[in-house]
Amino acid sequence: MSLFASSAMTPGPSKASTSNDPTSRAVPAGSVPPIAAKTADPFAQAASQMPVALRRRLARLATSSVLVVGDIASYLIAYFVLLSFLPSGTEGMILERTFTIAALASIVLYASAGLYPGYRLHDHEHLRRRTMATFKVAVLTAFGAIILPEGGPLLLAVIGFLALGLIVQPLVHWLERGLCWKLGIWGERAVVIGGDNLTPAIVAHFKNHWQHGIKPEPFFHDSLEALPDGGPSIAVIAGDTGSLGPDLAAMRRKFAEVILLSDTPSLKVSGLRPADVGGEIGIRLTTSGSWINSDLIRRILDLAIAIPAMIVVAPFIAFAAAAIYAIDPGPVFFRHTREGRSGRPVHVLKLRTMYQDAEQRLEALFRDNPTMRAEWLSHFKLKDDPRILPVIGHMLRSSSIDELPQLANIIAGQMAIVGPRPFPEYHLLAMDGEFRNKRRSVTPGLTGLWQISERSNADIELQQQLDEFYIDNRSLWLDCQILLSTIPAVFKRRGAY
Repeated sequence: MSLFASSAMTPGPSKASTSNDPTSRAVPAGSVPPIAAKTADPFAQAASQMPVALRRRLARLATSSVLVVGDIASYLIAYFVLLSFLPSGTEGMILERTFTIAALASIVLYASAGLYPGYRLHDHEHLRRRTMATFKVAVLTAFGAIILPEGGPLLLAVIGFLALGLIVQPLVHWLERGLCWKLGIWGERAVVIGGDNLTPAIVAHFKNHWQHGIKPEPFFHDSLEALPDGGPSIAVIAGDTGSLGPDLAAMRRKFAEVILLSDTPSLKVSGLRPADVGGEIGIRLTTSGSWINSDLIRRILDLAIAIPAMIVVAPFIAFAAAAIYAIDPGPVFFRHTREGRSGRPVHVLKLRTMYQDAEQRLEALFRDNPTMRAEWLSHFKLKDDPRILPVIGHMLRSSSIDELPQLANIIAGQMAIVGPRPFPEYHLLAMDGEFRNKRRSVTPGLTGLWQISERSNADIELQQQLDEFYIDNRSLWLDCQILLSTIPAVFKRRGAY
């Protein structure tokens, strides 16, 4: 009997993310640590007596100091991990001093890259700036190793030290931001000027994504003069701002910073692309092009990840296939034709998680239950799906193990590690033609932006919003950020069914 199920079977569409309410369409911040619950500001009373500019500088200085201490701690962790491998005596002392210089140089470059406190930057921009700063220090170390006699071991040790520090820093930074938020020193007050129809959604977005360092306050006044002195030091402008929009000169006199907000992954604001604004949440007047063939680099990275991963997960796939056959004898793999890059068909490979008569079961369900039909038309997904195989089906889908055979699609060049998920035709028909053309411009992926959000909880509109944001802002750094966020998203299993 063939191992492949017929492509006529109706599969569950790929996982997606979040809600129908436009005021709550911000993707929940996956990096909120447990200590990040908002509490009363312990410094509020004392700070209220200070001038606004001084209060702002002191808060930024306090936050930056905490972040610097965290980066120092990250390098200390890296040092202690490597300590047992370091030589003793004079050579060991030289290495320790070199580590100290390399760590200090990295921190100086982090500061010059605006990472202290690093407000108003997307997560992938934080990753890019840290990596580039570490790379610069490694290059300087390489030059020093060339000049020094027998500098080879020194170079390898420093590169290992910097790499370990770069790996540890995101976790430490995550904890520190939560601590600063709890202490009330993270972020700056900002008035949101976006029109009555857009302002509530923007305020909700920045409250959910507090890591951006924006403490939003809606603007409900007739003029800027109505704002009291000592209020927010930042103005965030989005969409149609009415008569206030053109009066930027008055805004610059009133506020320390004026930000023309760009689109976010979960809220379309003005059509401005963060890829064109330097990875920040607001507009910048300079852009820079890429000097490398990013598609070639992506293909090399895809193969470097997919080939070893396929070898590692092969036993898990075999075990899951055996369990599927034991519950519902028949083909254990499911192959379905999806739309790929430039409209070329892609035969997406998955472990079968449904009964073989899934299509008939779905039609019978729709006849008897109109509510389930409405849920399907909104999400192309059912929380209580009678087609799913008992036990093994739900386990494979919630853990995304059913999609691991798509590593073969990646190796064949039909898919990428990161990209918009390849949707079935009936799913794509619910999206407008212009967006479908945009989707055809990139290679579909095993994981994507909405996989690290709420996965199957998204309606069609939000699925399109997230994919469009990814395509408009596609970069190697955004891909790296999505890839790093996929593992915790899979373990959380939020929105996976």
